[in-house]
Amino acid sequence: MTTLTAPPKTAPPPAGPRTPSGVSKWRRRIPLLPALIFTIVVTQLPFVATLVISTFRWNILRPGDRHFTGLSNYTFVFTDDRLRTAVLNTVVLTASVVLISVLLGLGLAVLLDRRFPGRGLARTLLIAPFLVMPVAASLLWKHAIYNPDYGLLNGTLNTLYRFFGADHGPTVDWVSSYPMPAVVVSLVWQWTPFMMLIILAGLQAQPGDVLEAARVDGASAMATFRHITLPHLRQYLELGILLGTIYVVQTFDAVYTITQGGPGSRTTNLPYEIYLTMFRKYEYGEAAAAGVVVVLGSIVIATFALRTIASLFRQEVSR
Repeated sequence: MTTLTAPPKTAPPPAGPRTPSGVSKWRRRIPLLPALIFTIVVTQLPFVATLVISTFRWNILRPGDRHFTGLSNYTFVFTDDRLRTAVLNTVVLTASVVLISVLLGLGLAVLLDRRFPGRGLARTLLIAPFLVMPVAASLLWKHAIYNPDYGLLNGTLNTLYRFFGADHGPTVDWVSSYPMPAVVVSLVWQWTPFMMLIILAGLQAQPGDVLEAARVDGASAMATFRHITLPHLRQYLELGILLGTIYVVQTFDAVYTITQGGPGSRTTNLPYEIYLTMFRKYEYGEAAAAGVVVVLGSIVIATFALRTIASLFRQEVSR
């Protein structure tokens, strides 16, 4: 006769991580509420006020003549000749600065990615222009470099002419003769380090085993850069272009300090035109409508930038 024994008792499986309930989630978020409220008050309420003002015909020189006009200010923004010129100048200025800065930043990043004596000092010196305040940088270029009497450019030209036997060189008023290139060069000098840092981060994130395999297979340096490095840097280049566009499209300091929009509105971009509409024409409604258009355009560009950043983070996590 066999006796039946009960099966041994097994310990219950360990409980998984408890998901926080809705109440505990809100308790964790309560300390963030003051910061959220402060952010809304500082950023969103002024934007809502700008939206409201953009629907009014409001000139401070005629304080009693303020009335609701709907979207007529936006119609004016898209049909006014001065604003169309400002939009064109903004596109030319932004595209020139961003593209030239990306190309120069790519070249400098490739050089700084190599090992050489004094690389740390070289990186520090190349980053320095980006740390200069925009107004200070604009004043530096306007007076120390572009000035026709004592600027560095004319001084260098005069020295070269004397070196070849001439009495003196030409005296060029760079700001008046070449207003748009003058602003572009000053902004490229300031934004190239920003592009260089982004691209350098992408170069240093390259998988070393892939580069080593390419060298073992006999690929030349140019072929490795073209077929391996550039595809790897594509999203970093996109990120630099998008972020640079967001910032450069809002440029006011360089235009105001170096050229003040002239001569003949040849460098007047949208931010400076909004300034003129607000503080010279005193048309608050038109200035607010133009500002809303600029903000909406910046939001569209920022959306693409955020998507690029998110894809970069996903790639880093998947490695």
